[in-house]
Amino acid sequence: MGAYIVRRILLMVPTLFGIMLLTFVIAQFAPGGPVEQMIAQMQNQSVSATQAVTGSSEGDFAGQNVVRSSDSAEGASYRGSRGLRPEILERIEKQFGFDKPPVERFFTMLWNYLRFDFGQSYYRDISVIDLIKEKLPVSITLGLWMTLLSYLISIPLGIAKAMKDGSRFDVWTSVVLVVGYSIPSFLLAVLLIVLFAGGSFWNIFPLRGIVSENWASLPWHEQILDYAWHITLPIIAMAVGAFATSTLLVKNSFIDEIRKQYVTTARAKGLTERSVLYGHVFRNAMLLVIAGFPAAFIGAFFGGSLLIETIFSLDGIGLLGYVSVLNRDYSVVFATLYIFSLLGLVINLVSDLMYMWIDPRIDFESRNV
Repeated sequence: MGAYIVRRILLMVPTLFGIMLLTFVIAQFAPGGPVEQMIAQMQNQSVSATQAVTGSSEGDFAGQNVVRSSDSAEGASYRGSRGLRPEILERIEKQFGFDKPPVERFFTMLWNYLRFDFGQSYYRDISVIDLIKEKLPVSITLGLWMTLLSYLISIPLGIAKAMKDGSRFDVWTSVVLVVGYSIPSFLLAVLLIVLFAGGSFWNIFPLRGIVSENWASLPWHEQILDYAWHITLPIIAMAVGAFATSTLLVKNSFIDEIRKQYVTTARAKGLTERSVLYGHVFRNAMLLVIAGFPAAFIGAFFGGSLLIETIFSLDGIGLLGYVSVLNRDYSVVFATLYIFSLLGLVINLVSDLMYMWIDPRIDFESRNV
């Protein structure tokens, strides 16, 4: 056990290094970095100020002169730097840390990340770690409740389908699962808004936010109701297609266990079907489902939340990552990538350890992993 854990932890190092290196290299070739955006913003402000003084036509002519006069400038490392004095450009590059070679910047970033020092956001006066903490409650809410709802539906439904395998109930529920799985979550979210959030039919649920503006002043029981009222539609939109896979996994696991010899032996001893099912089959069949809970939660935490957060105006991690990529806020992009890649690797290790804890017959120690 100990040697296996050590090997898995050591494998995390090159994995994280490869992820960060690949992302860093891609970012170097992506157009419109933070330096270029800052330069463009300063030039737009300069042109706007000129227009305000001289009039729009003269301002446009002045702006064109600014660009043309800089075509022959030397030492500009960015196309967007045309028209700015070299000392201003150097100050901007130093502000974002782009005054150093890429290799030095990459290893400096890794050294800081090893100490969990993620720096400041480029465009917000807040540290990256505080920004992530600010967005976490929304994403944790979506991931946790969606995973719990998925398991609460899929486990009893999967057991029922296994016990009635091939029946009309099994066929029709399979059709419903396939249809639900095939509907994109964002499309279902739009449909729910149209039906229940003041679209063309009923105005039952709120359209935005995870709680009301006066949530802090409400009694505790009304806070719970208000919270549930706000997350109902987003959770439904995410969960409808999520429990299809887990339901079929539960069903197939139960069918495999029911067909084994120990079940036949238990029935031959006179045990009731309920005792056989819940006393013998359930524990073995639920091994894969229970041990996979951490990975399922992480998958729900990261997968599919971006569109749901955008549609329902929920300010979570998914929306933060999307906006950071658009704004080229590399400090936030790299930090979130590092944190969640590390978290994903740790959760995968925890899932394997849960397999071993639930079923001691499983031995990863003998594998060369």
